[in-house]
Formats: sequence, C-alpha cells, structure tokens
Amino acid sequence: MNETLAAWAPRALSVLRIFTGLELLDHGMAKILGFPAVPSFANVQINSLVGASGLIELIGGLLLTIGLFTRPIAFIVSGFAAVAYFMVHAPKGFYPVLNGGDYAALISFVAVYFVFAGGGPWSADALIGRK
Repeated sequence: MNETLAAWAPRALSVLRIFTGLELLDHGMAKILGFPAVPSFANVQINSLVGASGLIELIGGLLLTIGLFTRPIAFIVSGFAAVAYFMVHAPKGFYPVLNGGDYAALISFVAVYFVFAGGGPWSADALIGRK
C-alpha cells in the first residue's frame, strides 16, 4: 500500500497546487473583479494594500493553478501571506485560530513547500520541461 501511495505523491502535489491556486484566485477575483461579491471588498482600491494583495492573489493564483513559474510565484505568495499574517492578524493575538490568520499562515507554509517541491507532473512547468 505504501508503494501505491508513494507512486501517487507527485500527482497529489499537483492537486494541492491547483487547489491552492484556486483559493488564491478566488480571493483575488473577489478583491479586484468583485466576483464573488464580498461586502468587505466592495470598495477596494488597486493602489491600496488590499488592492495590491488582490493583484498578487489574482495573478499568483492563476499562475499557480496552471503551474507556470511555480517556484518563483510560490516564493512571492509565501512572502505575501507571511506579511499579511504579521501585519493584519498577529497584532490581534498569538493563536491563529483566535486572530483569524489561519488562512494566511497555511498559505504561507504551503507556498514554501511549492518553492522546494515545484508544481508536480500536472503543471505547465512540467510540460515546458519535457520539450
């Protein structure tokens, strides 16, 4: 059974990358494109910190979803999420579950993993590497 699971590990990496990219894309679309409509993102200005984070989430989420430039994009996303955690959530308390920073902390560490692991076999990076 371990051998079967190990054989699927690269594909699981790709699935994790795709899902993470879609989560980022979802947040970026809500902030920048207004879809889905989130009341707290109704008046986001592009030149604000929330607008800049929305652009990083939108572009980074799209590129992570397709697996293009996975390692450098993951590095940027990891730093972005860490800054978001320490600027917005950490001042509210130590525990992520209490300060609302669960998502930012998790995204930061998952992105660090992608920096080292890459995008997996189901990625644009893998397709480009085969040519």
